[in-house]
Amino acid sequence: MHIVVCIKQVPDSAQIRVHPVTNTIMRQGVPAIVNPYDLFSLEEALRLKDRFGGKVTALCMGPPQAEEALRKCISYGADDAVLVTDRAFAGADTLATSYALAAAVRKLGEEQAVDMVFTGKQTIDGDTAQVGPGIAKRMGLQLLTYVSRIVECDPVGRTITVERRAEGGVQVLRTALPCLITMLENTNELRFASMPSMIHAAGHPVRKWNKDEAGIEDVSKIGLKGSPTVVSKVFGPTPRSEKAEMLELDISSLRDVSLNLLGKIFTRHPTLEADLLMKEAS
Repeated sequence: MHIVVCIKQVPDSAQIRVHPVTNTIMRQGVPAIVNPYDLFSLEEALRLKDRFGGKVTALCMGPPQAEEALRKCISYGADDAVLVTDRAFAGADTLATSYALAAAVRKLGEEQAVDMVFTGKQTIDGDTAQVGPGIAKRMGLQLLTYVSRIVECDPVGRTITVERRAEGGVQVLRTALPCLITMLENTNELRFASMPSMIHAAGHPVRKWNKDEAGIEDVSKIGLKGSPTVVSKVFGPTPRSEKAEMLELDISSLRDVSLNLLGKIFTRHPTLEADLLMKEAS
């Protein structure tokens, strides 16, 4: 079994600031980390490898310094790492990124057939959740998004059964391999990297592919040329000026407290009561 895990090196969102004049993200001095959502996918891929054997390849598109993120994946247990890096990829949006990564996955498939591709639900810098589905569409893979648990995997029968979180409940889906899975957050707990694993990762040769080695056939679909998305402005959320309102109520009657709270809510939002009644009637 060959599993490819797509990861991304992102700036730590807890330390990102927005320039007050240019409205652009200030990345200087902000540490880079592995996208946290991708780590849940990596752990799930490693668990499948522990059960069924095979190979886990970590794949990343980014600048040369993203090699550090791939080495971290090696320290956790990935067998191989490929960094797709070329100045031609600069400025890529989700459309161009999915095109480049799909080409790289196909190239890896020429070395050993790919059974599964894992991605995180989304990245913390873009939050679009588009790259995983984009790769699946370009490669014609079965797509399983927002997966919370892998129920069963049958490498011989070429099927996989998962639980997918959806509005109103959980869906249990079964599909054929190969497939692409986007994992939800908090679905597992990432293992610790041992000292021997970290030493091994430090010396592991990370393969670096340029656009030709990654199998890019149409350079007009990568980088800025292949990115129709236009970001007109980046800004941080405006802090709320309203403060929490403290209510001094007699808590001897829970019903009275509830009615009092509802009365205050309906007073502040005059149309809310009518909207709720109309929704209930329909």
